[in-house]
Amino acid sequence: MSADTPVLDTLADMTVASVDHNSLSPRDYMLARLAALVAVDAPPISYFANASAIEESGLTTEDIQGVMIAVAPVVGAPRVMSAGGHIVRALGIAIAVAEAELAAEASQP
Repeated sequence: MSADTPVLDTLADMTVASVDHNSLSPRDYMLARLAALVAVDAPPISYFANASAIEESGLTTEDIQGVMIAVAPVVGAPRVMSAGGHIVRALGIAIAVAEAELAAEASQP
């Protein structure tokens, strides 16, 4: 564990352990994880942190919408609408990160 990023390191360790100790396919694992993010009203950075794993698992926009529809009767419309907003903000974070990386690459000799 790094002395500079103990919280981030702990979160990464927890994620690795949950991946290693589950019996779900990567796709089903990410569907469950996405449903949990919606249910707990996770902030945009949580969706951003899971974006690459969601993409790698093959989930589509339709899958994400399906999860939101499936959990709506349990978690309520306001929580699902909040999740939609958080997902849009996470997309904004991803775009900003990509633009910063492109700018950094362009400024290198």
